[in-house]
Amino acid sequence: MNHLGLNPWIHFHAALLIWLVAPGIEAATITEDFSGDPLARGWQVFGDASLFHWNPANQNLEVTWDSSQGNSYFYRPLPAVLGKNDDFSLAFELQLKDVAVGLSPDKPFTFEVAVGLFNRTQAMGTNFVRGTAKDSPNLAEFDYFPDSGFGATVSLALVSSNHQFLASMNYPLELTAGDAFQVTMRYTASNRTLSTVMTRNGESFGPIQDLKLSAAFTDFQVDTVSISSYNDEQSGGSLLAHGVVDNVTVTVPEPPIAGFAGELVDGWWQAEFVGRMGWTYVLEQTSDFRTWTGIAGPLPGTGGRQVLTDTRHASGAWFYRVRAER
Repeated sequence: MNHLGLNPWIHFHAALLIWLVAPGIEAATITEDFSGDPLARGWQVFGDASLFHWNPANQNLEVTWDSSQGNSYFYRPLPAVLGKNDDFSLAFELQLKDVAVGLSPDKPFTFEVAVGLFNRTQAMGTNFVRGTAKDSPNLAEFDYFPDSGFGATVSLALVSSNHQFLASMNYPLELTAGDAFQVTMRYTASNRTLSTVMTRNGESFGPIQDLKLSAAFTDFQVDTVSISSYNDEQSGGSLLAHGVVDNVTVTVPEPPIAGFAGELVDGWWQAEFVGRMGWTYVLEQTSDFRTWTGIAGPLPGTGGRQVLTDTRHASGAWFYRVRAER
């Protein structure tokens, strides 16, 4: 469950009322062109930091995907948690310099080059294993498997919170070394479909088969964009690849509450806002910012203007917030 404590506060003491209005917020877009140090712009490293190197001269990120190392991520948290009821997109540029698979005698097959979205709490856990189809929950990912005898494969992957695994395997599609590939992944909540368009050196590449959630697919919860070098534990394959990633763009939906306003109406204090379907809203109150008490709601989101009202006429100094829960 995700909740968002918002900052339009109302201070009510006797006849004194001070209120702020939070403006509506459009869909959030994270864009990284690596023209500056990404570690100074919200990006972080988990695992082996030597696998990721910002090149200021070329303004890109040099990446080593080495499955012999532990799970390692160059990642940035998103401003919202995304699930199957949210529209979102991820675009990036990828150029591989060299790839080698089957480097371990006991793992002679291929393994993946990965860029995508995950749940960072789970992905950074010791029991997150990408080499199986059942131990890496909460993924929305682009994967490339270099050829190891069965054809080079581009795959989309969606994994639910309870380990339901979906993949679209597109082969033979080789990401040839030295060529510049542009990948645009777009998830549409209305038809629950993840679609991907690719180009190679500016020309169409593919096509890539869509990945559509079935009615039985539960949900996923992703909160982080990551360039991911996974460990090949419990896999029959191994990988060592070098390349660069550039021009990463992630677009997420507008926040669950917008157009917030607070006012006294006939002696009752009201919070008015635009809610979103799929969310529930509770008006909370505090006098010390340590303990919050729900005083109105829960109110299901409608997609339009909604009101939560404090009908208690409590005396003293109070601060209010609206909490949104998926």
